Amino acid sequence: MNRKNLIDKIASTPLWDVIIIGGGATGLGAAVDSAARGFKTLLLEQADFAKSTSSRSTKLVHGGVRYLQQGDVGMVVEALRERGRMLRNCPHLVKDMRFIIGNYRWWEMPFYSIGLTMYDVLAGKLGFGRSLPMSKSSVLKELPGINRDGLYGGVVYHDGQFDDSRMAVTLALTADDLGAVCLNYFKVESLLKQDGKICGVRAADKVGGTEYELKGKVVVNCTGVFVDDIMVMDAPESRKKVRPSQGVHLVVDSSFLGGDSALMIPKTKDGRVLFGVPWHGKAVLGTTDTPLESSSLEPRALDEEIDFILDQAGQYLAKKPSRADVLSVFAGLRPLAAPQNESESKKTKEISRSHKIYTSKSGLLSITGGKWTTYRVMAEEVINAAIKIAGLEFRPSITKDMKLHGYKKDVDRSKWSYVYGSDAEEIEKLGNAPLSDEYTFTDGQVIWAVRNEQAVTVEDVLARRVRALFLDARFAIKIAPKVAEIMAKELGKDEAWQSQQVDAFSQLAQGYIL
Repeated sequence: MNRKNLIDKIASTPLWDVIIIGGGATGLGAAVDSAARGFKTLLLEQADFAKSTSSRSTKLVHGGVRYLQQGDVGMVVEALRERGRMLRNCPHLVKDMRFIIGNYRWWEMPFYSIGLTMYDVLAGKLGFGRSLPMSKSSVLKELPGINRDGLYGGVVYHDGQFDDSRMAVTLALTADDLGAVCLNYFKVESLLKQDGKICGVRAADKVGGTEYELKGKVVVNCTGVFVDDIMVMDAPESRKKVRPSQGVHLVVDSSFLGGDSALMIPKTKDGRVLFGVPWHGKAVLGTTDTPLESSSLEPRALDEEIDFILDQAGQYLAKKPSRADVLSVFAGLRPLAAPQNESESKKTKEISRSHKIYTSKSGLLSITGGKWTTYRVMAEEVINAAIKIAGLEFRPSITKDMKLHGYKKDVDRSKWSYVYGSDAEEIEKLGNAPLSDEYTFTDGQVIWAVRNEQAVTVEDVLARRVRALFLDARFAIKIAPKVAEIMAKELGKDEAWQSQQVDAFSQLAQGYIL
């Protein structure tokens, strides 16, 4: 994904079949689906790929036990099938994980065993493993960090775990392999119309400073929590389709869980589920569900959300986490469907997570809702709709069984480099010098991010290419000067640029530290 070559390509392409706005899970998935069908595909992202929602998830590839509890069986079945396809198509990033529910009342073991057996049945042939009751000693052996006071035993079930922004970059690379052009830091300023119908976009390259008029047969709005902004560009009177909800996660040392299995707390005091998930040698605790009135690219955790997670997790962990234990705190926004009338529920945990597709009078196609696990089926549906609007020749989607970029079955998860799959050997050739002795990130991975993954800023590298900011914010600040130095050499930048980048990143990273 060489940025200069891709920009040359957009300058020489008079008409695109499909123009996609938004470089998160849905937009990148749509770019893969469209390009795989042979359509000329352009994707534009205003910031970095997965900058907002798609890098800030709970790191789960799951059907959604909570949605089964709420009776949304259709969505659970769809998500469970897609979970299986993600594991099959991208095994170096997605893996099976055992989730344990600790039972503190006698009736919980049969209750959860029956419910989770139904979860397994719904997954069909794409299931990950059977749900089973566990003795107290088995629970403590597998999850030493669980609170043992009053523990009867537990129930184990299987779901998927992954790295979200690495999956986003993998989708961008896959789309690129298929001939699509995906560009970050390209902001759509307005929509182009002819005879009342959308015929393209006006976009600005925020890195190079050039503006472009780009013509397309159909424009697809995949901007998540910002979907209303694009819809208002098309029709200022548009009613809001998205109600953002904030989810916060805390990252702590892996010793709080003490094993390789995840903890699932089935009912917190606000009626949600809470997870403790092993991730890259740390543990992610979350999440919350706080309704917000507005959206931003860099949301911040509220004190009450942090306290809520520490309090609820502390009740189920032997070693109660405190603010001093938090290595990184991050917040993300979910693009939930906005209530369309007063009678609809105001509780975000009761708002459907299913996706919705809208077509405006001018032909703007917008999709919102959904979750990471269902990105592929969302992409398939929205490109099917785009084909009709654009009058393109129908070609069926081929992504169900399509291997993603870097596909590799057996990887060594003890080193960070496993996330690159089959690209790992090429990256080692670029450089294998560690950035510090605390983690296994290397100079070669920074060079690769710049040359092949469109990393433009220090934040791009440390937040979404090697995940240091999300794993340990203080450590990320510490290595920022070294990363800036390597990037400056690659990009032909001076010392002033390095200083500016380090300062900007350090300021941003302070928001991840308690």
